[in-house]
Amino acid sequence: MKISSLLSGFSILQLLLFSFCYFNSFHIATSYSFSDCLANSKIPKNQLKNIIHTQSSTNYTTVLDDYIRNGRFNTSMTHKPALIITPFQESEVQEIVSCAKKVNLHLKIRSGGHDYEGLSYTSKTTFAILDMFNLRSIDLNIKEETAWVQAGATLGELYHKIWENSKVHAFPAGVCLTLGVGGHISGGGYGTMLRKYGTSVDNVVDAKIVDANGRILDRECMGEDLFWAIRGGGGGSFGVVLSYKINLVRVPKNVTVFKVRRTLEQNATDIVYRWQNIADKFEKELFVRVFLQAVNSTTTPGKMTARASFIAMYLGDSDKLVSIMEEKFPELGLKKEDCMEMSWLKSTLFWADFPENTPEAAMLNRKSRSSLAFKMKSDYVKTPISKGDLGTIFDKMIESKIVWMMWNPYGGRMSDIPETETAFPHRAGNIYKIQYLTYWNETGPDSDKASIDIVRKFHDFMTPFVSKNPRQAFLNYRDIDIGSTDNVDPNAYGEARVYGEKYFNGNFDRLVHVKTKVDPTNFFRNEQSIPVLKN
Repeated sequence: MKISSLLSGFSILQLLLFSFCYFNSFHIATSYSFSDCLANSKIPKNQLKNIIHTQSSTNYTTVLDDYIRNGRFNTSMTHKPALIITPFQESEVQEIVSCAKKVNLHLKIRSGGHDYEGLSYTSKTTFAILDMFNLRSIDLNIKEETAWVQAGATLGELYHKIWENSKVHAFPAGVCLTLGVGGHISGGGYGTMLRKYGTSVDNVVDAKIVDANGRILDRECMGEDLFWAIRGGGGGSFGVVLSYKINLVRVPKNVTVFKVRRTLEQNATDIVYRWQNIADKFEKELFVRVFLQAVNSTTTPGKMTARASFIAMYLGDSDKLVSIMEEKFPELGLKKEDCMEMSWLKSTLFWADFPENTPEAAMLNRKSRSSLAFKMKSDYVKTPISKGDLGTIFDKMIESKIVWMMWNPYGGRMSDIPETETAFPHRAGNIYKIQYLTYWNETGPDSDKASIDIVRKFHDFMTPFVSKNPRQAFLNYRDIDIGSTDNVDPNAYGEARVYGEKYFNGNFDRLVHVKTKVDPTNFFRNEQSIPVLKN
């Protein structure tokens, strides 16, 4: 390739800047090799400057920071990508993957930036981010009750688009409206209609993916094994998910929500204990989450107490909901004035903790509402925790001050779907899932370590009360503490098995076989990806 042909796509200055970005460990020839490949690809040369962002590009920092959702990974000490690549067309993704594979450029795939451990946009070695935010089209077919949704669309955009076309359709997915569809669905995302309609992957009927050979494959072309794997096994291990075809679900024109808070002084321990014994047995239309946190006591100045917030979504009216609660959960003392009836779309704003009367258009904002640092972990509970142990847990929470917990009920549709139906395995036998979370303002090694140590110790303390052998975890609540691999150790499979069995239970080995078949060179990888089997 002559330099003159390269100049048709890049200026000499751009080429120099492009090569400098590989200063960490790449030979300069490698950067030219990647640019040569793209210059010879089907991507128009005048488009390359719009999709390739080097560390010297004027908009590099903005593009990088826009989709960093955890302040812990947005510091001067965070290892930055050599390149950020932001394609606009699916065909461009093909060319990018093909060229990256030819020169062994490590790609991290980011659709919304909500990976809790930053694995979609950080690495300890030289890497590039393939950022999908420009690929966010949503093609609805209300008559067929389906939609094709590209990976870079957010849940807020998807929900709003559905509402624009129908007031009685929805999609069962998460409550965080800035979540990218690609990562959320591929990891088995869930939301407040979990008990009625299952997880997001239970409502996926087709997909398009770019594999390690740069081919675009739909369900028919990729085969059922790969289609199974990208529904809960994490798309980033197998290729670049371009889009999912989803089934829309029916919802009433108005749903009912409530948020009722009870402290220890208001009998929270007994109420939470009763919740454990009924939450997974309610009608499928009812989802009642418990949010537990330490707060300042309103009855004893200077003292802290524990508070349980019961937050509900009911696919029906408030009269029926109050009747159900009076019959099955009278301990909460729900009153009709505690309830609010609203459209399903408005309920998504309620669950995202927006102020009342926030306009629907607010969910189209792709910017994160918080830049705080955080650490999260997860667990599954299969038997109710005793009242005495609940009291001990609340005491420990008060002692920690900064650890919160979300308890999310299972049952309903989740108990009907076999564990092996999709790669997401956590089904029957789970009463609820725990999300542990803590946030802090000041970032840096000392403050990060102090806060992370507190939530780790709390997680250790919870060991007797949660699932065992393995202690199960939820992939979308990414937790690097449960294991990782550098993907080069001869025992990478053994390293991956440690976290893989926690995320995927008995589905892990099938995921490994799929990975080995579709990506035998392990081109698509991260610190918690599915490994390949070595000969």
